[in-house]
Amino acid sequence: MPNPLVAVVGRPNVGKSTLFNRLTGRRIAIVEDTPGVTRDRLYAPVEWKGRDFTVIDTGGIILNEHDPLMVQVRQQAEIAMDEADAILFIVDATDGLMRADQELANALRSSKTPVFLVVNKADNQKQLMDAMEFYALGMGQVYSISSIHGHGLADLLDDVVSVLPTTEEEIDDDTVRLAIIGRPNVGKSSLTNAILGEERVIVSPIPGTTRDAIDTPVEWNNHKMLLIDTAGIRRAGKIQGGIEFYTVLRAKTAIERCHVGVVVIDAHEGLTDGDKRVAGLAHEAGRACVMVVNKWDLIDPGIERGKRPNKELIIEFTNNLRDEMPFVAYAPLVFTSAKFNFSVAEVLDTALECAQNFAHRIPTGELNRLLRDAVESHPRMERGKQLKIYYATMPRVQPPTVLMFVNDPEMIHFSYLRYLENQIRKTYPLEGSPLVIRARKAENKERDTD
Repeated sequence: MPNPLVAVVGRPNVGKSTLFNRLTGRRIAIVEDTPGVTRDRLYAPVEWKGRDFTVIDTGGIILNEHDPLMVQVRQQAEIAMDEADAILFIVDATDGLMRADQELANALRSSKTPVFLVVNKADNQKQLMDAMEFYALGMGQVYSISSIHGHGLADLLDDVVSVLPTTEEEIDDDTVRLAIIGRPNVGKSSLTNAILGEERVIVSPIPGTTRDAIDTPVEWNNHKMLLIDTAGIRRAGKIQGGIEFYTVLRAKTAIERCHVGVVVIDAHEGLTDGDKRVAGLAHEAGRACVMVVNKWDLIDPGIERGKRPNKELIIEFTNNLRDEMPFVAYAPLVFTSAKFNFSVAEVLDTALECAQNFAHRIPTGELNRLLRDAVESHPRMERGKQLKIYYATMPRVQPPTVLMFVNDPEMIHFSYLRYLENQIRKTYPLEGSPLVIRARKAENKERDTD
């Protein structure tokens, strides 16, 4: 099951991003004393007393604002609240109770989701006393905190995690988890149904039909798999202005749980910026990736009649995708038509192969010999100094990660890392999997690698 979601909402400039950064332990959100700085939604994992959840930082909400940008921010915040398992309603102790707070409180009263009234910027005794004013909102307990100093957060988080739904560890370690991700209406649910051979997921031409992430176990060629079909927009009225945020949010929560991201693209619509963003999520999360070009029957009608696919059309689409999305050059492409069950089995075969490559470990001796040969064939020189790789190992897989101990890590330009990656990929089965290569300064430069 995906991690519970906690949405941070409130009018502009009450300290939502500061609280977000405090909860996540990282400076992710930009913090300025300017209303409306946070426009794009941010989300990050948080752990408190053994409970994991995802916190969402939203833009400032002004309910009666007519500015188009603010309207879009409000719509995206409303989507976050609609999907959240708990809502942190943030107000400002230094400003006191304002009309915008009252309007937002009125809107939140109808929510079935637990709402926590959080008075931020209660940094001293006077402001702690001023926070009592917010009991007038009639929203129950008032949590006085200081996001900057961390005061009051422990009590707040204790109560927040107590209302979050519990997650289930529903699968064993041998199960390959596939997240079927993509823009709305590219055929994710149709592909899932074609894989399962039955109508297990509602399919509709209206974007946003799938309301919640649906997990379906399946066995394929004696391999256990779990298909994670990601949701679309919850309510049709939220499509305008909020579709991009919601797509990314659902894709990200699914990717957090998967081994392989199955990125579905609509062949008829062609490659879009939305496709690139979704694929980028799988890449940035370090997951294996398969690109599924669905609805291929609309490009190559012959497959509907059982003819062989047109290779020239496939090559043309492949070259265009490789040019537009070089960051997932390692991801294989599968051309399918879920409608006519064309190459659907190949999606599973390819995903299983990618999952195996995702867990591939290169023996230490072989890795060191390969890198030594690569450096000898193409030395890296800078200001008369030569790069030396003294030792390399793979501390982890999923994704395969190479750690090199070198004389000077700053000498390794990204182009040289790409060269080393290509040398490794030529030798080992890593198609579909990202490969992480890191360099660290060797403590003992005279270390013998033989």
